[in-house]
Amino acid sequence: MRIISGKYKGRRLNVPKKLPVRPTTDMAKEALFNILIHRYDFHDLSVLDLCSGTGNIAYEFSSRGAINIVAVDKEFRCVKFIEQTASEFDMPIDAIKSDVFSFLERTPLTFDIIFADPPYAMPTEEFASIVQLIFERKLLNSNGLLIIEHSKHTNLSNLENFDELKTYGGNCFSFFK
Repeated sequence: MRIISGKYKGRRLNVPKKLPVRPTTDMAKEALFNILIHRYDFHDLSVLDLCSGTGNIAYEFSSRGAINIVAVDKEFRCVKFIEQTASEFDMPIDAIKSDVFSFLERTPLTFDIIFADPPYAMPTEEFASIVQLIFERKLLNSNGLLIIEHSKHTNLSNLENFDELKTYGGNCFSFFK
């Protein structure tokens, strides 16, 4: 796994082999950030990375200048890895061990971008619950964006606030506004 652009461009991350993760592919990550770079000034962003896993997306935002990043994962080893990596690179990432639904129900924070990468096998109803919680609790700032990564076998286009779908190989990103 590597950081694609920004201050830490090209840095490789040695992810422990036993982490229960499926990191976003470099191709999909690069395509996603090519979309975002034209919409946002990263230096002003507050970002929430849900089901963060290795922290891959959080590191990319930080490398590109975002200074307010929260990474949430329920797996202790993932949170520990994110904390260690963020410390090593001096990245402003707050790693939190929590179930995504519990975090969304209790957080007082709001964000410009929320990125969620739950397990691809998650039932569609749980994807819908993530979207519903974010919009009901008003966790997105004005002009904010929710991006959910999922497999091509999951269809989220019928959910409220759906805006568009981008597909890169087997990776899909559904955008909600």
